Amino acid sequence: MTPPRRAAAPTFSSLQFRQALGMFATGVTVVTARDADGRLIGLTANSFNSVSLEPPLVLWSLALRAGSMPVFARGSHYAINILAADQVELAERFASKNVDRFAGVAWRPGLAGAPVLEGAAAVFECFNRSQYEEGDHVIFVGEVEHCTRREGASPLIFHGGRYYTELPLSPD
Repeated sequence: MTPPRRAAAPTFSSLQFRQALGMFATGVTVVTARDADGRLIGLTANSFNSVSLEPPLVLWSLALRAGSMPVFARGSHYAINILAADQVELAERFASKNVDRFAGVAWRPGLAGAPVLEGAAAVFECFNRSQYEEGDHVIFVGEVEHCTRREGASPLIFHGGRYYTELPLSPD
């Protein structure tokens, strides 16, 4: 028997797919960069994952139609800021449209100039190593040049359209 060469048509709607994806709890990140004129760019994303330890690689994805796509596609560096449980407001702000996302936000320039948000649970400062267009998104693979973490920070978690924080299942 010859295996199929392509996937069968979906048996579900886009809404059903989105709802099923929402059952996977993820961390919350804000990905930041600077455009060619030095303007600050940032957005909330939960499509983050590790790829490799040697070399240190991580990935995230962005919708092709995102207004910030040209900045991330052409830029050499970006920072992935893993938000802590006390940063829900930042997650919502950087997910909002038509607001100055950096107004009143504490940040510092990273090694290559990408904004690093103060108080993040962890930060990965990345060289924009490669990009892969798949479906309606681009997958960005970043080579981590510097990383930090905030000792004792509780993570911000997104599940089923809501924010949560960790609750240990058993004592240490």
